[in-house]
Amino acid sequence: MSRPEIGLQVFVLDTPDPRGLAAFYAALLGWEPDSDAPDDDWVQLRAPAGGGLAFQRAPGHVPPSWPAETVPLRAHLDLAVTDLEAAERWALQHGAVRVIGPNPSPTFRTYRDPGGHVFCLVVTG
Repeated sequence: MSRPEIGLQVFVLDTPDPRGLAAFYAALLGWEPDSDAPDDDWVQLRAPAGGGLAFQRAPGHVPPSWPAETVPLRAHLDLAVTDLEAAERWALQHGAVRVIGPNPSPTFRTYRDPGGHVFCLVVTG
């Protein structure tokens, strides 16, 4: 049997505030909201190359407590950057908070978005 065509449409983040979190990532990444979003319970951003991020209303969402293990980290985003210092300034300016984790590295840094989700800025190239 050959593999059927399967591709990633979007990566979805649960949040009590879909529009607010979408606004953060739209500013951070320079992506535009998808005009086909059905309502305030679901907001989607389209990446220029296809795919994207979506934000789904989840009123009881509890963000991970990483690096503490109280609420485990299940997934996080790695965002590619060429200039880590400039990208960090941009992320902090838009509401990100730096997280000092157990494995400091010169090629990536870890942050929380305004909803508490973990993401990393990772130097590529």
